[in-house]
Amino acid sequence: MRTYFYLFTLLVAFNAQAQQTEVDFDAVDSLYREDQFYFSVAYSTMQNQPDGFKQSKFSPAISLGFLRDMPINKNRTIAIAAGIGYSLSIYNQNLIVNNENESLDYFPIPENETLDKSRFTFHSIDLPIEFRWRNSSPESYKFWRVYTGLKLSYVFYNQYKLNSSIGNYSIINNEDINKIQYGAYISVGWNTVNLYGYYGLNSFFKSSAKIDGKPINLNALHLGLMFYIL
Repeated sequence: MRTYFYLFTLLVAFNAQAQQTEVDFDAVDSLYREDQFYFSVAYSTMQNQPDGFKQSKFSPAISLGFLRDMPINKNRTIAIAAGIGYSLSIYNQNLIVNNENESLDYFPIPENETLDKSRFTFHSIDLPIEFRWRNSSPESYKFWRVYTGLKLSYVFYNQYKLNSSIGNYSIINNEDINKIQYGAYISVGWNTVNLYGYYGLNSFFKSSAKIDGKPINLNALHLGLMFYIL
């Protein structure tokens, strides 16, 4: 009988403790963090175009990833964020990469040739770090924001594909492509949807890639939308 009494006492004590530690899901979180996941979609262009170079068709760029939000002021309206992500960038243009010789030759397609497709595709792992300002509060998930930062990218796979009267072929992991690329970006908006811009600070190509003896200094410009999710 005494054993049952002890068990009953323990059960009552455990139940009382559980009620005292019950989580209040409606309580305000004064130590909240913002915008942990991101997704962007943009129109991608190549800047510093050499003579005769043209982009054609629509060239998309998408990116997604995770950012760790780290507020640095008491109101948590200013923060630093760092994370990791993935990017896919496609560039449709008229540049021919001739792989018949031991070294690759680059030139815009001649006017007497026809071009169906000339496309660069880059797959990258991204390491973004950004400074954040927002007028957020613990009670609302809707607020104005200005986020700006730098992004370091490692191009782990690149492909060039050509369909033209000159020939049909593809080049995988062109050694003339810079595997390390970096740039600055900014995201401005309200609530989930924001205007987004990225500008590459170095060239897609190494100095070994040339047109008429001049280095190809093409770099990226992306303009589109950024979506943030908690």
